[in-house]
Amino acid sequence: MKIIKSFAILAASAGAFFSATAQNNIAEEVAWMIGDEPIYKSEIEQAYLEYLEERVPLNGDPYCVIPEMIAVQRLYLHQADLDTIEAPMSMVHMQVDSRINMMMSQLGGREKLEQYLGKSLPQLREQLTKSMIDMSRVQRVQEELTKDVKATPSDVRKYFNSLEEDSIPFVPLQVEGQMIVLNPVIPRQEIDDVKARLRDLTERINNGDIDFGTAANLYSQDPSNPRGGELGFMGRGQLVPEYAAVAFNLNDPKKVSKIVETEYGFHIIQLIEKRGDRINTRHILMRPKVADKDLATAVTRLDSVRNDIVNNKLTFDEAVRIYSQDKDTRFSRGVMINNNTSSTRFEMSELPTEIARQIAGMQPGDVSEPFIMIDPKHSREQVVIVKLTNRIEPHRANMSEDYEMILSMYENNKRQKILEEWLDKKIKDTYVRIEDGWRGCEFSHKGWIKK
Repeated sequence: MKIIKSFAILAASAGAFFSATAQNNIAEEVAWMIGDEPIYKSEIEQAYLEYLEERVPLNGDPYCVIPEMIAVQRLYLHQADLDTIEAPMSMVHMQVDSRINMMMSQLGGREKLEQYLGKSLPQLREQLTKSMIDMSRVQRVQEELTKDVKATPSDVRKYFNSLEEDSIPFVPLQVEGQMIVLNPVIPRQEIDDVKARLRDLTERINNGDIDFGTAANLYSQDPSNPRGGELGFMGRGQLVPEYAAVAFNLNDPKKVSKIVETEYGFHIIQLIEKRGDRINTRHILMRPKVADKDLATAVTRLDSVRNDIVNNKLTFDEAVRIYSQDKDTRFSRGVMINNNTSSTRFEMSELPTEIARQIAGMQPGDVSEPFIMIDPKHSREQVVIVKLTNRIEPHRANMSEDYEMILSMYENNKRQKILEEWLDKKIKDTYVRIEDGWRGCEFSHKGWIKK
């Protein structure tokens, strides 16, 4: 499964290979020595099993690649010790919670996660915490080593001109656009009906007629419903403000909160556990339904706005400011931002399906007809028009159109060279012993085998 594959990669990269008991086993076979730290055969075998189970490809002989990865990690961690670099524990806890929450979401809850991994949640949390600490410390060492990397346009151009043609990336079709969003009016009666259903559920839960988790499985409209509405541990900043304000004031796990309205809909909340500045809750979410006639009204209204734009009675930017109800774009002229890259450019596959379908046949300057789409963030229907502002045809990267991409390539290349040079020196200055049977490898870095 995808999320477990990610965990295998994390465990390997952070050196967490389930070797807690290996160092106490006097019969354990040592494969490598890095300074005064052994790399045990069991660590390598366990990592290899992780890769096999999750079908993560390895570039080369695993009995060469994996111990070298562990060794490199140990060198970075040794440098972190010398520089007294520590991991920010609040961030580590947040990352661990986020990863566990994603695993539970993929597998359908805590019990299924524990069954799949063959370990308890506390064991998984302890293992992940160590992995995240190590990974964070390594990243901070690398950032410190490469912090002075800077680039001038001349540097970038010189780097680009030095690339072989086959090394210049091919850029697929990209587009830039603006959007105007209308959220259809929801009748007061529909909102009252949703609240009445939540009040009824609250009464049934408090009376013991139904378990909160069971009710969430049956009635919640949130993706967390298969795991009883459980969200997992989260900090206040990870929750929308209205939800957090109520959730963090809950103290009795047996009580159900009042009805809470957020941008996602209406919730009732139950406390599971508090742990410092983090909280684990379960909730039931219900969203008022949009009636067909209200959708039609919104389409008609936005069609009128489009006609005014096309007939030059107002500009698209002015229409965004007056009419758009999308809080993420209305104050930035409706410009769509790619969350994957933080740029305004999208490959077609990165756009919501409905928008991609509209833009596919448009030319720069065209404004689409109004269309209905499901807001990917809130899972609700909305009416949208989009304007295609730029269309970048597929091409080999060049300095005029793709400077930011080439700049990133240059900086990454420069950082990689700095880290490689540092590793070469670190390997040279560190005591390394590779036992017989583990030496016949073509390693990525030179100097492991001392002459």
